[in-house]
Amino acid sequence: MRKIIVTDLTRFSNAETVCTAGIDVNTGECFRPMPYLKSARCAELNIQPGAILKGDLTFYPNATNPHIEDASYSKLHFHGPSTVEEFKTILNNSLSKTVSKGFGVDFAIEQKHIPIQMDANCSIITIKVAPYQIQIHEDKYKPGKVKCSFTDQSGHQFRYLSITDRGFYDFAQRHYDDGSLPELIDFVQSQEELYLRVGLSRAFQISGRNGYWLQVNGIYTFPEFHREIRSYQ
Repeated sequence: MRKIIVTDLTRFSNAETVCTAGIDVNTGECFRPMPYLKSARCAELNIQPGAILKGDLTFYPNATNPHIEDASYSKLHFHGPSTVEEFKTILNNSLSKTVSKGFGVDFAIEQKHIPIQMDANCSIITIKVAPYQIQIHEDKYKPGKVKCSFTDQSGHQFRYLSITDRGFYDFAQRHYDDGSLPELIDFVQSQEELYLRVGLSRAFQISGRNGYWLQVNGIYTFPEFHREIRSYQ
């Protein structure tokens, strides 16, 4: 039986399901339980990033690159929340220095996807970003929706990425809608440390470019976090 700490709780357009991923506290391996968990069940158990799950998890033998974290599961159950220290340790132990090094792909300026024919190291990484190097702002292509831009430690800027962090996106969208988004940005940028979980979508095509698209799966601040972000509405 494995013990994992949930590092990703990501949203879909279909709100009935969420995608979870977590890191084994003993091996450091990242697992994405499949099939996806139901939103109602996660809400019932209050499963959030930092939750401890225990169960039998087995990597799919035929998992398709880059989604090598896909895993079957059984007897999976909620075992309570981790401590702040445990959650931060899991993030630190999974760190990649930059987006390119994490995925094993050299990204060009403005590139936001990995082409379908190219292999990557994995589909989820953790990076650490200076808090002042992140922006949450309106999507210039879809007015009224929020996106994320950030600069990693190599100085490479990634602009207008989808925020798939369920709690953070819902909270940011509400603040955008009521005109108080700058307050959220001030809070994030006032923190000492900022960790991002950056993931890759399943393959799809946009404007003739077919591939796996970068998305922001998790936005985690230390020493403080906003409790409303990690709550079910």
